[in-house]
Amino acid sequence: MNLKTISAQEAVSSIQSRQRVFIQGSAATPLHLLHALEKRAGELSRVELICLSVLGDLGVNKPEYSNSFYFNALFVSAPVRQNVNGENGDYTPVFLSEIHLLFEKNILPLDVALIHVSPPDKHGFCSLGVSVDITRAAVKNAKQVIAQVNPQMPRTHGDGLIHISEIDTLVAVNEPLPEVDYASEVSDCERTIGRYVASLIDDRATLQMGIGTIPDAVLECLTGHKDLGVHTEMFSDGVMHLMQKGVITNKFKRKHRGKTATSFAIGTRKLYDFVDDNPQFSFLEAAYVNDGSIIRTNPALVAINSAIEIDLTGQVCADSIGTKLYSGVGGQMDFIRGAALSEGGKPIIAMASVTSKGQSKIVPFLKQGAGVVTTRAHVHYVVTEYGIAYLFGKNLKQRMHELIKIAHPDHREQLEKAAFERFVK
Repeated sequence: MNLKTISAQEAVSSIQSRQRVFIQGSAATPLHLLHALEKRAGELSRVELICLSVLGDLGVNKPEYSNSFYFNALFVSAPVRQNVNGENGDYTPVFLSEIHLLFEKNILPLDVALIHVSPPDKHGFCSLGVSVDITRAAVKNAKQVIAQVNPQMPRTHGDGLIHISEIDTLVAVNEPLPEVDYASEVSDCERTIGRYVASLIDDRATLQMGIGTIPDAVLECLTGHKDLGVHTEMFSDGVMHLMQKGVITNKFKRKHRGKTATSFAIGTRKLYDFVDDNPQFSFLEAAYVNDGSIIRTNPALVAINSAIEIDLTGQVCADSIGTKLYSGVGGQMDFIRGAALSEGGKPIIAMASVTSKGQSKIVPFLKQGAGVVTTRAHVHYVVTEYGIAYLFGKNLKQRMHELIKIAHPDHREQLEKAAFERFVK
């Protein structure tokens, strides 16, 4: 099929000051279009950029463009962290399962959507590839859709098909996708956490993994399990390895049996090649994948998520370090609650006991300004490299004892003193 394409510079020339522009995220971040938009910084003012989790060198996020571009992040990833904590950005707290409503109800009406797709097939259908999540909803609701068409973007099965008639402007590129190799960054501490979490997972369970190295550490420890399933907002290379070994079969799920159901993927080129035209995967809209009523239908749903800190009552901060925004609400609560309601399900918060600076992540009180992403009423299992704390049904004093037992030994005495002053004195 012959495509009528134009240059990226010509494509973004239609974007005007004070318009609201959606940027597709994860490994599908349309970097070629963003670099063309960067060249227009001097002639634009207050273009609002809506994004979820973006990767790579954006260009438009440079501090000197503070008058040109303003980031409104729905999840805070590394490239925009400086922006949302500064003058040219902010963060909108929202569950991943509900972001589509912001577009559909015109709470955040979109003027333009910048997306990244595979070349069309013989029927004229491109694929949103490794990032369907909220992009499908953005495409449906944006006034104008500009797409970079890239043969290196895998074609994925599911909700990501988009006909070229839905795209207003096409830009041809041939560029590699951003890659992240979480497995290469896994520490010995995280492998210990992985073994504890793996001990909580039964054969035939269905898994959800959050973002980062701990999920891959858990997956490394599951090679002896049988017939696991996956229903998750995102995944990386660890899932691929277990599928290739026959550990993940998806045979016993009730939704999308035989398929790994997901919303987006971040990993290495090997992963992108593995999902390309692979019917074992269904890339679906986050509104569906993260819907609690869908999640709970899968029996033995194990949700594995992490935290920045957790207080002695079980309150989980996962989006900020004090007042400094670090990540976002994302889908943690969607899956923590969905797992709790699943028959035999297990919601798990897994984290190292201390920060890279040796500070305890189990604390008497959350830092001033810290956000509670998961409430103490929702927390069931907390796992560190020192063991497993089960909090469901425990009162505050009992929770205190459980959490101190899995804190780093260097901090337990201080935590016990703080707990005594709070609960006994």
